[in-house]
Order: sequence, then C-alpha cells, then structure tokens
Amino acid sequence: MNNIHSRVVQIDRDITSERKQAAAEFRKTLACRGTLVVNLVSSPGAGKTSLLEATAKFWGKHRRMAVLVGDIATERDAQRLAPFTPVRQLTTGGACHLELELVKQGLASLPAENFQFLFIENIGNLVCPASHDLGEHRRVVLVSTTEGDDKPGKYPKMFRTSQALLVTKIDLLPYVPFSVDAVINDALRIQGQLDVLQVSTLDGRGIEAWCHWLDAQREQLIESVGREQ
Repeated sequence: MNNIHSRVVQIDRDITSERKQAAAEFRKTLACRGTLVVNLVSSPGAGKTSLLEATAKFWGKHRRMAVLVGDIATERDAQRLAPFTPVRQLTTGGACHLELELVKQGLASLPAENFQFLFIENIGNLVCPASHDLGEHRRVVLVSTTEGDDKPGKYPKMFRTSQALLVTKIDLLPYVPFSVDAVINDALRIQGQLDVLQVSTLDGRGIEAWCHWLDAQREQLIESVGREQ
C-alpha cells in the first residue's frame, strides 16, 4: 500500500512583483548616475555584436560605453568587442534569456566608472527575453534583412515591449526577398510608438543616425531625472 503523503506549502511571496521592483530600482539607480541602459534583443545572427562594434568605433573616446554580452555558451562576442569597449560576458549555461541578477554581477565586474551608455546584448531569441525586465531604459529589437519581414507578427510581445526597431543588414536588400515597408508596418501595428531606424554595419549607413538617437534618449533620461529631483 502506498503510504506517501502530500501537503501544500503556502509561500507568501509575490515573485513577479519582487522582480519588477528590483528592475525599477536598478533602472532608477543607473538613471541617477546618468547611464542609459539599452537592452538589445533579436533572433540569432541579426547583428547585435556588429552594431555594438560599429557604435564603439563611431564614438571612439567621445562617449563612455560598456557592454554586457549574453550567450548560452562561449565568450566569443565579448572577445570580439574587447578591443573597442569595456565588456563582460554573461554566460547562462543553457538559459534562453538573461536575468537581472546576472546583469548586476556583470556590471559590478566592469571598471568602476560612470558610463554614459550600458548596452545589454541579450540572448538571440525573440521569445523568452520579451518577458524579462533587466532594468533597461530602452529595449531595441533588431530585425535583419536575411531573416524575413514577418517577425513582428510572429513574435508580437517582443515588439510590443520595445521602444525602437532597427532594420539591420540593409546592404543586402538587393539580394534578399525582404520588404522594409512590410516589416515596419507590421511592427507599428503592434506598437505604434516605435522609433524605426535602418542600419548597415558593413558600409556604415545609418550608424550616425543610430548614435544620435542614443544621445537623444540619454538626454531625455537626464531631463526626467532632473524633473524628479
């Protein structure tokens, strides 16, 4: 006879609420330092690392930026970015998204200086990262011309929770069946307030506009902090 007994253990904790509060506190702390936190999300291979490399090269020493690179395995992207900017690899060991605690650990291991921009290169995935707030001020979703223009409709939550859309690898438009108008219209139907930019890290198109957009977002952040004080 089976004598196994079961019992219900009630845990009086709202995990979701705690995570939201922790993300809000992190966001406020970085804002008060004058650091704009940008969470880059996309499918694998959309060009997040190439975008960060191009951004660091464009700014040179004129902006203080740092990068936290998320990957399931290896440190290849961090090694690639290391010659251009302070960077730390965040390896999840199998998890399909980053967690705030891992981001905090990565930030603590960076050089002790007030960066103007902190970029989080999230795991290549348009599903899991959409549900996790990393304390960012802006979430930017990348869609490359090589992956098809149907992504907003297939993964609406990622676009609904983002503030900007970057269409990447536009140098390949003559060679691939991709409609820039289609992807933009699809995304705007989901999130009508999205800022939209088009870039090519290969020939440099759009990088200056992207960096100007980042500067404008940081200026807005600093102004909002000033109004609250």
